[in-house]
Amino acid sequence: MNTPVALTFADPSAIVSQLSVEPGSKIADFGCGSGFFSFEFAKRVGPEGMVYAFDVLPSALEAVASRAKSLNLTNISTKRVNLEKENGSGLASQSVDWVIIKDILFQNKDKSIILGEVARVLKLGGHAVLMEWNPEDALVGPDVALRVSQKQLRTLVESVSLIVERELNVGGFHYAFLVKK
Repeated sequence: MNTPVALTFADPSAIVSQLSVEPGSKIADFGCGSGFFSFEFAKRVGPEGMVYAFDVLPSALEAVASRAKSLNLTNISTKRVNLEKENGSGLASQSVDWVIIKDILFQNKDKSIILGEVARVLKLGGHAVLMEWNPEDALVGPDVALRVSQKQLRTLVESVSLIVERELNVGGFHYAFLVKK
């Protein structure tokens, strides 16, 4: 029996397969958590590419580093950062091809600083995937009052001079935008 779309979780492999990620690309995973996307992107960019897995929690970074080692993925670099500070990632301006943000905006007060960092580190023509909890499906996840609506995220994206190209199919508990610099 198939699970209805409204009751599915995001599948990183299926999501990354919707993207034009080239081997050798540089990726920044803002708020990598357990590496949900870091590992998929690392496979896609290959050994000549690089994934920068950033999080504020040392335990998350240790888990990502350990799993990367067990998967023999040598192209993942972990670093503890505070993305709510100017230049919080520590990356050079216009240094990455892709940024992924999953489920971190809802838990941060100054979302514009984080999205400004996305705009700063992306190369011209680079892309970002911004994924947040769907405010219309509250069966799981954070309180609805904390969630970022599609309209609010679109406004925030445009305020940092990025462009929403399209919505991605990511499952019913989340929504995601493909954004371009």
